Amino acid sequence: MARSILITDIAHFVGGPSARALLAEGAAVYGVDASFTDASARSDFETRLPGVKALAEQDPHAAIAAVLKAENRLDVLINNDAWPAVRGAVDEATDEDLHETFEALVFKSFAMTRAAVPQMKKQKAGKVLFLSSAAPLNGIPNYSIYAAARGAANALALTLAKELAGFNIQVNALAFNFIESPDYFPASLLEDPKSRDKILSNIPLRRLGKPEEAAAIVAFLAGPTSDFITGQLIPVAGGWATAR
Repeated sequence: MARSILITDIAHFVGGPSARALLAEGAAVYGVDASFTDASARSDFETRLPGVKALAEQDPHAAIAAVLKAENRLDVLINNDAWPAVRGAVDEATDEDLHETFEALVFKSFAMTRAAVPQMKKQKAGKVLFLSSAAPLNGIPNYSIYAAARGAANALALTLAKELAGFNIQVNALAFNFIESPDYFPASLLEDPKSRDKILSNIPLRRLGKPEEAAAIVAFLAGPTSDFITGQLIPVAGGWATAR
């Protein structure tokens, strides 16, 4: 039986590469995205990634219900939350930036997980992945809002792992940084030699991570061979950050 998987913000960050990796393993992959309220956006995405089922539903409970209607189960929820890393000194930060960032990177994934867990408890099996950031592990000056929100998501994953382990639900977080993605490293930035060299100088491996590399780790943690792994915050950042 094919695993049933739901990916949030699938049109961003490592959502697409992860979907490809999971489809290659025979999974039934569903995706939600803010743009999918537009039927043409759903159609375009399904054309680019054949096999993915783009959902119009934006409410977490409605999205989960749509997957259950089609598959009668939900094996994996992947919170692939993507949001701009707002830059600015702490004394220049606005309440609006703070609220919007936490809404996108903490509240949304909490709501989606809350909606998914009852079905996983009923099944007595499930997995929840938070595709987060390594920023809180090292700290980045002038990115306090972003690092704080990602840190909250990381803490949520580690806490839920302990809370849900007794129901055979594994929860893990991947702490990404320096992964090739137009959401965080647009072509205009990487094509400038000075900017690119500055970015690479921060990475011990001296290169950006490939989306396919990130997706392979997502696929592993979403698969059955990772059933004994839970409560882990795994840095995927080319040596820039280590778990603490």
